[in-house]
Amino acid sequence: MKIYKVKKLFIFCAALLISAAGFSQTDSAEQDAPYLKYPTIPEFTLFKAPDSTAFTREDLKKKKNTIFIVFSPECSHCQNETEMLTQNIKRFRNTQFVMLTYLPFNEMMDFYHHYHIANYPQITMARDTKFYFPIYFRVRNLPSIFIYDKTGHLKKSFEGDVKPETLLAEL
Repeated sequence: MKIYKVKKLFIFCAALLISAAGFSQTDSAEQDAPYLKYPTIPEFTLFKAPDSTAFTREDLKKKKNTIFIVFSPECSHCQNETEMLTQNIKRFRNTQFVMLTYLPFNEMMDFYHHYHIANYPQITMARDTKFYFPIYFRVRNLPSIFIYDKTGHLKKSFEGDVKPETLLAEL
């Protein structure tokens, strides 16, 4: 009878240790994300709306904050973020935005025209044909927003729509 209780106690303790070890694991995928390992703006090539010209890191304006927004034209949160951004664009005087999607060009262009992005010179909308940024940033939710300071160093990232006041506070 005593051996049975010891065996039962041993099995219980082993199960407890195994489950505790499982719950103590961190999200190593997030820790290994390239944007965290290399916290400066990476080399990239995107294709801009409206004419599909190449857009690279060298095309970014120097000494300006840069905010990358990974979005989907179909995403309601992305649409909401774009509306808030365009309504408050004057508050972001020293900031350039790069809105990028990996979805087809025609979908991006519908979004571009619907939100009159051409009227906002601070916003570059582009297509990521190589699916580079979703992997680099480990995008899990849309929109995903990544703020870089004037020297090109990562300051903060967000998932989901973010109020302009929150973005401004990070700048």
